[in-house]
Amino acid sequence: MSGRLNTSAARQQAAALIDAHGTDEAEWLAGDLAEALPRLRVPEGPVVVVAAHPDDEVLGCGGTVAGLLAAGVPVHTVCLSDGEASHGPGDTRATAPLARRRRAELAAALRELGPLPAPVHAGLPDTAVDQHEEHARAVIGDVMSRAGAALCLAPWENDLHSDHEAAGRAARQAGGDCGATVWTYPVWMWHWARPNDPRVPWHRAGVLPLSEMALDRKKAALACFTSQLEARDKGRGPVLPPQEIAHHTRAFETVMR
Repeated sequence: MSGRLNTSAARQQAAALIDAHGTDEAEWLAGDLAEALPRLRVPEGPVVVVAAHPDDEVLGCGGTVAGLLAAGVPVHTVCLSDGEASHGPGDTRATAPLARRRRAELAAALRELGPLPAPVHAGLPDTAVDQHEEHARAVIGDVMSRAGAALCLAPWENDLHSDHEAAGRAARQAGGDCGATVWTYPVWMWHWARPNDPRVPWHRAGVLPLSEMALDRKKAALACFTSQLEARDKGRGPVLPPQEIAHHTRAFETVMR
């Protein structure tokens, strides 16, 4: 599936792919992406990193952020929602505490990456970012303009999660408004795709190698997201089980140009 998730059937199909048993990391390792894809260099200048939910930015490009900060590059972050629906829909008595917890987890995770300013929180509803895409574009664009961003990193717009896709589209539009380069990072793609998968635009993909320091900081940041790493209620496993974390703790990160 590709393109915008604009029908109920498309959303259900995407959810089924994400909920299904995912691709083992061993299969990705056999694909040897680090050698198959070109190595990229981040453009010089400030960087803005966009997330649809707290943890997207660390999963997708936390190592790159740590490396940039260590090199003295200014990095700013935008989180569009608080991820309050990660454990399923519910009333505010359940979702509001989770939203607060996830904001706190994000703050702790960003501290592990390096000296980052506080994230900009847009406060958009989890699972409905696509219904507020123009607002997301405005928030991202404002941060990019104030930062003088040379590059924006955002979720991939074909990741098969509607919030990720909306975040990616909004970032590309904001980048066009500001004249900044936009690269997008996959999150769930590693779960539902496979090496050489025709649904993935590999001709647009490239890798950002990570130093040992950057990878260690990323791993420390990921450990802060306990709400996503622990088993949920009613016998459900964690949102991010070990096999998912394995996709995001390689010695490189992947982006779509």
